[in-house]
Amino acid sequence: MKAAPEMFAVTKRAFLGLVGAMAAVRATAQSVSAPSRVRLETAAGVIVLELAADGAPITTANFLRYVGDKRFDGASFYRAMKNAGAPDTGLVQGGLGNDPAKVFAPIAHESTTQTGLSHKDGTISMARYAPGSAASEFFICVGDQPYLDADPSAPGDNLGFAAFGRVTEGMDVARKILASPVSATQGEGAMKGQMLEPVVAIIEARRVS
Repeated sequence: MKAAPEMFAVTKRAFLGLVGAMAAVRATAQSVSAPSRVRLETAAGVIVLELAADGAPITTANFLRYVGDKRFDGASFYRAMKNAGAPDTGLVQGGLGNDPAKVFAPIAHESTTQTGLSHKDGTISMARYAPGSAASEFFICVGDQPYLDADPSAPGDNLGFAAFGRVTEGMDVARKILASPVSATQGEGAMKGQMLEPVVAIIEARRVS
């Protein structure tokens, strides 16, 4: 059975800020060099990311904006979704929990058909509600998850999720987070039973050379 990351509904206020946010993201994108690397220090260990600035410039610039403003400092990995029948694979999701005091307005969706990227083991991608609603929440694939890619032949919302980089160091940490304890009652809808208890803190996120 397929399962996909879900996000909280995006507020009207957030959408009204989209134009301004896009201008800020475009400005950041102009200063992004490829590849861009980010070090996440978590309570479970260090994860190093290499972002696809050339393939997914809008999404990469958005992520680096949060890193540059230190908004991921004190955030967390809070969800571990295990694939049915293969509990050692799935995804771990983190971010700001849609904290209105810290979240920038959502960004335009960059589908995998645009970027040429795919949701493979170690891919980092944006969680979203509807296309164009991704803001601060992201996830890391543990194992290949091709069903998260865009599929133009599928009915309905077939745009998939916006992959924008990969883990280069620390997949053992991602697997450790996936295997961490979850609450049997927390979470809504498809996320019930997937919420980490306790969450895994993101101590700091920094861009590295």
